[in-house]
Amino acid sequence: MITSASNEKVKKLAALSQKPKLRHSEGVFIAEGIKMFLEAPIAQIKEIYASESFLEKNAVEKLNGMRYETVSDDVFKRLSDTQAPQGILCLMKMPKYELDNMLCADKKSPLIMMVEDMQDPGNLGTIMRTGEGAGIDGLIMTKNTVDIFNPKAVRATMGSIYRVPFIITDDILSMICELKKRSVKVYAAHLDGSADYDECDYTGASAFIIGNEAGGLRRETADIADCRIRIPMKGQVESLNAAASSAVLAYEAVRQRRKNKGLK
Repeated sequence: MITSASNEKVKKLAALSQKPKLRHSEGVFIAEGIKMFLEAPIAQIKEIYASESFLEKNAVEKLNGMRYETVSDDVFKRLSDTQAPQGILCLMKMPKYELDNMLCADKKSPLIMMVEDMQDPGNLGTIMRTGEGAGIDGLIMTKNTVDIFNPKAVRATMGSIYRVPFIITDDILSMICELKKRSVKVYAAHLDGSADYDECDYTGASAFIIGNEAGGLRRETADIADCRIRIPMKGQVESLNAAASSAVLAYEAVRQRRKNKGLK
């Protein structure tokens, strides 16, 4: 059992939790919590760490015969990114995706969510989770967006990070152009939108772009999109939270597609 915070494995895990560059250079990330463990693809799990109290309260069978390291409760609290640790975390291999994973030939009308320079890990993780619920085919992020492997972002996905294809792009303008070449219509969520979000047709291949929480989309990004759309606001509210906006747009596309198929 690991009982010291100066243990090399503990120090490495702590560094991976805090340093995006280290995570990406090593090609690994941390997934914490029972749900994240139970839903983790076994082939991607590199290491498992369980606290004393977790092992006392849960049948070891939950670990499916996999090898794990036992960690004292005090050390696990140092490793945890939460105020009430559940006592288990995994070191996971980062998945690799390409645009083709989102635009497969059998996906006649792919639905893609894009985010530009988003900074809140909770927002990003929630967008991925909501996107999976709506049935998006992928998530595209700019390189200046908060790291999707940030522990808070991973936790906010509630397991969707294992299932939703995603890519990080160095050049969102080129990515938008590539999508348009592949017959994907690109919609920019913008306060100066020329159409309300429910006035456009999303039954074909579609992509939505959500901007930075504070500044929204860059002008050049909004300008290159096929259409700027807005979500009308009542009262004195100027705009919705980025994750809420993505939910509204994704589920409007779902509504239209169900209606197009004659579903209620």
